[in-house]
Amino acid sequence: MIILQFLKNMLLLQYLITVLEGDFWPRISNQGNVEWTLLRESLLNMLLGSRKTTYKGLMKDCLSIMCSLSQSTVFSGEKSCLENSSMKLSHEISIATAIALPEVKKSTCTLLRKFFVMIMELDSSRRMADQQGLTTRADGVRTPVVEIILDELIYNNDILFAFLPVFDEPKWKLEIIVLYFQKYISKASVQTRRSNSTIYAENLDGVLNCLSNKNSARSIFKKIRTEVIQLLLAHAFQAYVAQSYQQGFTNPIEDVRSSSIIDVCKNFITAFTCLRQEDKHMEILRIGKEALFTAATILSTKS
Repeated sequence: MIILQFLKNMLLLQYLITVLEGDFWPRISNQGNVEWTLLRESLLNMLLGSRKTTYKGLMKDCLSIMCSLSQSTVFSGEKSCLENSSMKLSHEISIATAIALPEVKKSTCTLLRKFFVMIMELDSSRRMADQQGLTTRADGVRTPVVEIILDELIYNNDILFAFLPVFDEPKWKLEIIVLYFQKYISKASVQTRRSNSTIYAENLDGVLNCLSNKNSARSIFKKIRTEVIQLLLAHAFQAYVAQSYQQGFTNPIEDVRSSSIIDVCKNFITAFTCLRQEDKHMEILRIGKEALFTAATILSTKS
């Protein structure tokens, strides 16, 4: 009965997110233009702003569920049960349930990822509307979901290692990782003693420049484990490349300080080199090797 109840809850959650999706995305035009008056009336905004909803608790629970579902396809206690013949299955779980369970977990994880993306887009639209003076007191105040996720990632490495592989939306993944590094960079800009040039840490370029500079990098390495830095850098680079690929490597994907894809690849390799020099016993993770290979391949094709 426990597994059946789990299935019911997951299917109900999937239905809820699907309904929210169907109401939310049509309010954003094909050109990406957003009218806050339309999003204000969306089911998603009303749900998150309701006094009956414990907003932060809901976000943390959804994050925890998404990460836990992504780490395994079957329950630990159920794996041995599924390996036995159908005659040995408990009367509490049918063959159909056993077959459906992995797919339900996978689809629930996917929809939770879409749920977070919707909220991030909603928060972004609200921020723009607030800057334009289009919000009112009735809109209330809500902590952006990116900040809630960021806090969880910083204080729980288990969630961090589970979140990065499953959350594959390049735009928001890159922003979260850049914000993560900014937490450990004392200022938005860093000046070296030998130069008056400013290193911006406002985007991936800036983060890579900070990690490529021995003075600023050493400070970061003392605060973050090298294994975590590797993971963050590799996923950030992959997200950058994915976003660049979507735009055909022709348009800048960040602000005016953004360098070309060539410069990003060079700085990425340099950052890993500095990391290796700082920790000579560091073993490069598999995802780090894949990202370095990708960077080297791009450089070889663009040279």
